[in-house]
Amino acid sequence: MNNFENNRWLSVIGIGEDGLGGLSPRAIRLLETAEFIIGGQRQLEMVPNSKQKKILWPSPIHSLVKKLETFRGKKTCILATGDPLSFGIGNTLTRIFSINEMQIFPSLSASTLACARMGWSHNDTDLISLHGRSIATLETFLRPRGKLIILSHDGDTPSLVAKFLTNRGYGSSIIKVFEHMNGTKERSFYDIAYKWQHNPGAAFNTIAVDLNCSDIDAIKSRAPGLQDSIFIHDGQITKQEVRVTTLSALEPFPGALLWDVGAGSGSIGIEWMRMDHRCQAIAIEANPERAKNITQNSCKLGAPTLKIINDKAPSILSTLPTPDAIFIGGGITSKGMVKQCWDFLKAGGCLVANVVTTEGEAVVLKNQKKLGGDLTRISISNLEKIGSKKAWRPSMQVTQWKVKKPIQMLQESII
Repeated sequence: MNNFENNRWLSVIGIGEDGLGGLSPRAIRLLETAEFIIGGQRQLEMVPNSKQKKILWPSPIHSLVKKLETFRGKKTCILATGDPLSFGIGNTLTRIFSINEMQIFPSLSASTLACARMGWSHNDTDLISLHGRSIATLETFLRPRGKLIILSHDGDTPSLVAKFLTNRGYGSSIIKVFEHMNGTKERSFYDIAYKWQHNPGAAFNTIAVDLNCSDIDAIKSRAPGLQDSIFIHDGQITKQEVRVTTLSALEPFPGALLWDVGAGSGSIGIEWMRMDHRCQAIAIEANPERAKNITQNSCKLGAPTLKIINDKAPSILSTLPTPDAIFIGGGITSKGMVKQCWDFLKAGGCLVANVVTTEGEAVVLKNQKKLGGDLTRISISNLEKIGSKKAWRPSMQVTQWKVKKPIQMLQESII
């Protein structure tokens, strides 16, 4: 054993259906010398003759993760499925423990094996996990000629995927299910989504979907600007054209967290999350009926993980994770709203506010004078019929304020 291994008490070993035969000699050695082996029932059955103490992952799995602190300094092996860093336990562990005290040994992931069997390039394929996640997660990945690899929750997942695709206008997509890949029980079966009648199979399965859209109205771009009619709302919605400008001003990036304050229909937060599956958003809306609308909109439009807070801002803001961007779509005249939003915003983040009333504009002008930023007035007119003729009907003008919070540069002392 080398110094690298001596300094690392925790080994995370990915294991496939081929069992120990698929592991490297180094991974085998770590298993043989470990004091503890932790894994699911399926993984532990692959090491039946080991003398080490075996610990079965409890449910929920995070309850044991917290106890791993007590194992520090003792040689511990965690058995995971395939690549531990591909929607696996490795992602959780690296958030808790330093990589300097662990080593990770990936084996072939389910997505790698499925792509190989389909002859698909990883670069052109979207990987999605539905393990413990809503089927609505698929929504933003739907596109003509797209290719999906889906990690199933259980044996019922393929049928749920087929039904979802059919309901969303992608019923002519081809679905192929792989079970026990690289194992002695490997099998696969396929059909067109709208014809799917297969009975539930193995709980551990991977789905490949070759997307084919049969309904032109089902195509929804990830670029911001969904039609207003797609959202359930009571009139409190950032209109389509203004929404495009607003999201551009907010400067989203993968993994960024947005506060949508006075969310109304949730359109800003939802479109923020649609742009990249790593984007996160919190919608704060005091009106209970609007909060219900946001819930329905988020599930329907592919943002099921949007966090919805049915409470009043700014009082609730101190309890929330620090955001990378904040949009104030309502309630800007509430006492302390701008100050608290500005104080909680991360350095380098964008604060954007849209107002249509003179009272709201007065608050914006006052704070713009103090904090700086850009002011823009947005005027939109749409062509409408008036009797037998047509005319331009203007919408209410929107005043938009955008300001970026400066990043404080730390000057190092020169000695």
